[in-house]
Amino acid sequence: MSARPQPDREFVLTVSCPDTPGLVHAVTGFVVQYSGNIQESQQFDDRLQGHFFLRMRFDVPDPDISLDDLRSGFAPVAEAYRISWNLYDASTPTRTLIMVSKFGHCLNDLLFRRSTGALNIEVPAIVSNHRDFEPLAESHGIPFHHIPVTRDTKPEAEARLLELVDELDIDLVVLARYMQILSNDLCKQLEGRAINIHHSFLPSFKGARPYNQAHERGVKLVGATAHYVTPDLDEGPIIEQGVVRVDHSQSPDQLVTLGRDVEAQVLARAVEWHSESRIMVNGNRTVVLR
Repeated sequence: MSARPQPDREFVLTVSCPDTPGLVHAVTGFVVQYSGNIQESQQFDDRLQGHFFLRMRFDVPDPDISLDDLRSGFAPVAEAYRISWNLYDASTPTRTLIMVSKFGHCLNDLLFRRSTGALNIEVPAIVSNHRDFEPLAESHGIPFHHIPVTRDTKPEAEARLLELVDELDIDLVVLARYMQILSNDLCKQLEGRAINIHHSFLPSFKGARPYNQAHERGVKLVGATAHYVTPDLDEGPIIEQGVVRVDHSQSPDQLVTLGRDVEAQVLARAVEWHSESRIMVNGNRTVVLR
């Protein structure tokens, strides 16, 4: 009789490496070695690049086997197959710092999803260059940090942000409509752990009032893009996109409302997938193992 799955002892293993014969056998053999039960397994073989990606969720019934034991056990497999990997307890929430300016729809949506358990994230801090959403942060019991940003104070503001990231042991920074351009140095320091959301009109409708520009041009689709932050403004590896069809009858304000809905949904999916280690960067693209 096989052991029952142990939801409180589930682990997630992610693998990125050159494609090699016997690789999947070696990884599954590692799980079997610890009498593990595979709950989920997704993989992608990039034939063009000769690179292999895998995400596996499994449980280990034996309470005496620790996460450190599993990591030590997988290390020889990783070395043999030149694997970049991560192995962690699936129940551990992703420590997420959320940044916002004057548009709160994405922030509010993320906090609601977190409060219902739809997102396995912990939010130790909310950072803003304005005080508009300090009451919202207080209502969720989350410390609010007001860090004003001007051209002259930007280096000090970014230094304070990095201090918070380090002090609070932050895993992920989410720019939930944070309307400040991050410096190249900050982008590099947050590489792979900062997600931004923006409307999908770029590069066509830049600058202020993009929805008004879109309305004047008679667009038929309104959308949003979530991507990892890089020094190339709004050009980081894309994680998720969404669109909604519109027509001539909608006003600019209605387009804004529809756009905000799409932005919130797309950002939430990106945060969810990142927190579950479903995203792996593959050059300028992402592999999302759902």
